[in-house]
Amino acid sequence: MNLRPLNDRLIVKPVSKEEVSASGLIIPDTASKERPEQGEVIAIGAGKMKEDGTILPMSVKVGDRIVFKAYAPNEVKMGNETYLVLSESDVLAVVEA
Repeated sequence: MNLRPLNDRLIVKPVSKEEVSASGLIIPDTASKERPEQGEVIAIGAGKMKEDGTILPMSVKVGDRIVFKAYAPNEVKMGNETYLVLSESDVLAVVEA
């Protein structure tokens, strides 16, 4: 991957989620029209620059699984892969195992 996020941006690989219907049928992610709301952080920017010129470090790190606002990210295709670019402020939570 040749994407380097700037400032407080993240590059996220969406995590596909399979849904199970009430009757037990598995509905694949491709059948859903909505964007996934979870993903794995692939790259992070340096952080948000404050007015005094100092940089506020990122709260997430590469490898974190995150939950984010559904319509916040921008979709970017690189080769056969689709990545999401979003601001750290659009991250709602980090999923901890």
